[in-house]
Amino acid sequence: MMIAIVKYNAGNIRSVKNALDRIGVESVITDDPKELKEAKKVIFPGVGEAGTAMRYLKDRGLDEVITSLKQPFLGICLGMQLMCSHSEEKDTTCLGIFKEKVRKFPPKGIVPHMGWNDFKKVEGPLFDGIDKRANMYFVHSYYVEVGPDTIGETDYLVPFTSALQKDNFYGVQFHPEKSADVGQKLLKNFLEL
Repeated sequence: MMIAIVKYNAGNIRSVKNALDRIGVESVITDDPKELKEAKKVIFPGVGEAGTAMRYLKDRGLDEVITSLKQPFLGICLGMQLMCSHSEEKDTTCLGIFKEKVRKFPPKGIVPHMGWNDFKKVEGPLFDGIDKRANMYFVHSYYVEVGPDTIGETDYLVPFTSALQKDNFYGVQFHPEKSADVGQKLLKNFLEL
């Protein structure tokens, strides 16, 4: 089973590859449209800035490739945010897979939101066998508003979406690759979809 990890102008991609290596899953980091289309599953991780990342995707035609994919697709952190309609970060038009918008955390607490946090609501096959009180590791200064595609919700300064799902597209704001056993279980669940 070939898993493709989307290569674009973002950090943290290598740690997702390392997490897949740890569970014995072969993967390739690529920005080749053909490899992305032929992959059994696609993971879209990332840490970085929305405007620069979207420019990279558009320059290579990856925006159109990603939105046309039919296989299970998982966005992580910035990857999930780029799957939304718009980000306040550099006033960026994103991929529009999800209608939700990405907002900047209000300046009433410590930003970025960094560390372990739990969920208020968790639904769907991505979370099979995961304790509803489980914690995942977050690092982000922008958040996805709660909306119709929200399947996981977390509170930090405001209630925000920690997981999204629509058709074959899934997104998580937290970093499963840095969330110990529970994050590894979520990655395995995704790979079994």
